[in-house]
Amino acid sequence: MQFGFAKTDVTPRVGVDLCGFGPFRNRVSVGIRDRLWARAMAVREGDRTVVIVNCDLIGVSLAVTRRVRGLVAAACDIAADAVLISCTHTHSGPAIRRLDGWGRHDPPYLELLPGRIADACIRAVGALAEGTLRHACVPCEGIGLNREYDRDAPPLEDVLREDWRPAKPELTDTRCHVLVIEHKGVMRGFVSSFGCHPVVCCAANRYIHGDYCGVATNLLEREFPGSVGLFLQGAQGDVNSCVVHKAEQESLLALDVIAARYARAVRTGLAQAEPVTDNTLGFVRQDITFRRNRLPHATLAEWLQQAEAKLAVPGASDEDQEVRMATVHARTLRSLIQRLDAGAELEPATEVQAIRLGPVGLLGSPFEIFQAIKNRVVERARMPVPLVLGLCNDCCGYAPDWERGGGDGYAAKTVPMIVGELPFDDIATQLSTVLLDLDAQLSKI
Repeated sequence: MQFGFAKTDVTPRVGVDLCGFGPFRNRVSVGIRDRLWARAMAVREGDRTVVIVNCDLIGVSLAVTRRVRGLVAAACDIAADAVLISCTHTHSGPAIRRLDGWGRHDPPYLELLPGRIADACIRAVGALAEGTLRHACVPCEGIGLNREYDRDAPPLEDVLREDWRPAKPELTDTRCHVLVIEHKGVMRGFVSSFGCHPVVCCAANRYIHGDYCGVATNLLEREFPGSVGLFLQGAQGDVNSCVVHKAEQESLLALDVIAARYARAVRTGLAQAEPVTDNTLGFVRQDITFRRNRLPHATLAEWLQQAEAKLAVPGASDEDQEVRMATVHARTLRSLIQRLDAGAELEPATEVQAIRLGPVGLLGSPFEIFQAIKNRVVERARMPVPLVLGLCNDCCGYAPDWERGGGDGYAAKTVPMIVGELPFDDIATQLSTVLLDLDAQLSKI
């Protein structure tokens, strides 16, 4: 097999809005703690070439993905469907797609972004050279806790102890996967995959950075000069980092602690990785429309009336979180009603994509996936090393697990309003079926 690596700086200018944490917070960046990167790995075997690019961003839209693929396919003469874009989901980077109230877009940045991501991909293809692949799966503990179970974040002094563990570690990722690529005994690049919502910092944070996974990857790249490291986000929909929603200065200091824990786990994987003898390379991609709850016009109108009633309370203030959230609901509901009246389709299309690297199957979807969904897919998968990845190629909100209370509340009902769409209808079953179908296709390549 041949491998090539490259990375491009995708840091926005200071002053852009940061994305995440709540409606209309006016969270304007004031400085750069760590730069953001698009890191690409190209892989070739025979006449097949695939490119995986990881971005320190909250997510990308399908429109951005298509622009990147077009640029890469034109420059490198490879199939557009062979390019996968993965995002870390940092909440300390710029807004990329419509998340109403969760950060204003910066048009110049969005115009330049596809070209910057494509640049990393193109240069990675240009750097292709013979290499060897090694793989490890190692313990990775003391980072995440399941926020559906541990609703109250533990005290900071507790979680910063090296022996801290969540009450139910089985509801989180406790291991990370590491791929190592070497050429003549020298590491050229590495890939790590782990599932944890990458938010150590708080809603008051105003500094640009890639959160714990970005900081950890930067650290490891400095330890291995000339290498490029990719982080592939796993199932993180219901798993927070153990430090979240603390004060800004405390969060920024804790960021290095959590990043160091993750870097230590990856470092162990780099040392313990075993050679991979299976050189099979392939990819599959599928356009798909996930089924949503087709709510009647009367229900949408009733919800709109409830939201507008909150906005009409005498003395209502835009400093009130409830008022700002009601604004999000009202804007989305008006849009949905207008689209429904016009006969427009209310189930937008997206895509899923999978890549096979020897025994490793990368199963990518555009969701923040709950751990239980990942566990079901991994248990039934045919590939020897199935990795369920979230936030790939598009950003469609959460894929909650109904059996663990995910069928109601923020993930299932509020987030669709944020992204301007209807709630999904049992996305857990739909997504599990689709990912297992991708896995089956990979196993036959």
